[in-house]
Amino acid sequence: MLETSSLTPAVHRRVWGLSFAHFITDLYSPVLPAVIPLLILSSGYSYLLAGLLVTVYNLTSSMTQPVIGWAFDRSGRVISVSASLMISAVFIALIGLVTDYPLLMLCAILAALGHATFHPAALARVGAFCSDQNRGRLMSYFVIGGNMGFAVSPLLVGVAVGWFGVQGLVLFLLPGTLVALGIWYLTPRDPTPRPCPESDQIRETRNPSAIGGITLLVLGAALRSWMIFASIAYIPTFLIHRGFDLVTANTVATLMLLAGVAGQVVGGTLSDRYGRKEYSIIGMLLAIPPFLLFMASDGIISVIALLLFGSTLWSTFAVTVAMGQEMMPGNIGLASGLVLGLAVGGGGIGVAITGALADSSSLSAALSTLPLPLIGAIGCFVLLPYPWKVLHPRGKAVTP
Repeated sequence: MLETSSLTPAVHRRVWGLSFAHFITDLYSPVLPAVIPLLILSSGYSYLLAGLLVTVYNLTSSMTQPVIGWAFDRSGRVISVSASLMISAVFIALIGLVTDYPLLMLCAILAALGHATFHPAALARVGAFCSDQNRGRLMSYFVIGGNMGFAVSPLLVGVAVGWFGVQGLVLFLLPGTLVALGIWYLTPRDPTPRPCPESDQIRETRNPSAIGGITLLVLGAALRSWMIFASIAYIPTFLIHRGFDLVTANTVATLMLLAGVAGQVVGGTLSDRYGRKEYSIIGMLLAIPPFLLFMASDGIISVIALLLFGSTLWSTFAVTVAMGQEMMPGNIGLASGLVLGLAVGGGGIGVAITGALADSSSLSAALSTLPLPLIGAIGCFVLLPYPWKVLHPRGKAVTP
């Protein structure tokens, strides 16, 4: 691992290069939800069949990431970043050309596998540059790339399919291919990340107390993801109910995501200095008041409150990834897969629960319950056997 003083310009370029690759791979994640209306109208699929494509994509990506990370930790074998990008690009592009439903489902599954294999490979490379003094900052650099891709993807999909119909998805072959070739050409001498050999640290992560700690971390991250992804899914519709037009509502939602991107860098840097556990708890606590203000107000005040909510809640995301890697130092691939894959997938289940509440009552009432899972997440982080840095500097870590 590199100390803070060793973060040369070359290291920063490599980390930001991987962040840009993260931008591209997460550019493909929201494509299927964005084209569902076209698939229903042009191909005649039912809402169920169209929705299953999204469900299978998300489940495949979230459930396989921990397995892929575990396989890397054990063997060191991982699909390269370039190959992962190409897999996503090819099969997302094919969705614009394939009309047979089983083939569409196969393309969705294979595109999801490309997305799932990217994170262990990329995070292993970023982790090679990290120390305890800079992990939060470097992880925030990596994570914000994915956040940006997720934020701008619906806009790019709208332009592509607006001009060419669903066949316009073929254009999405270009960014993945170009970036994959660029990474392959520009970083051929980067050291291939290797798993740590069997050690006391690895064995420690398999004892009951360590497993309990990781379980709490994943549960807390999943509860936080519930609020994150439910707000992404339903706030545009809520704004439309308040009188915003569709374009303005989606623009405000995008600004919320961009505020979260800015918060990531702030959160990662502050967690390096003041402690990851402290910052995660405080960041989530600070997200609740602006969310409640957003629900209780309208006009410019509600928009400002929404941006504050996005910047504070999203600022804890990269910090959680760093915590997982530090709690499982010999299993960095598995830790990354659990926090970026399984926890996010668990948050997706929460989105469905919020939708069911909206169906049975109202969207406003359902959104008003979102601070509850966040409070549960705060409780998980308070109980998490991870060392305090400022509040209790003598606290002990889960692993030595």
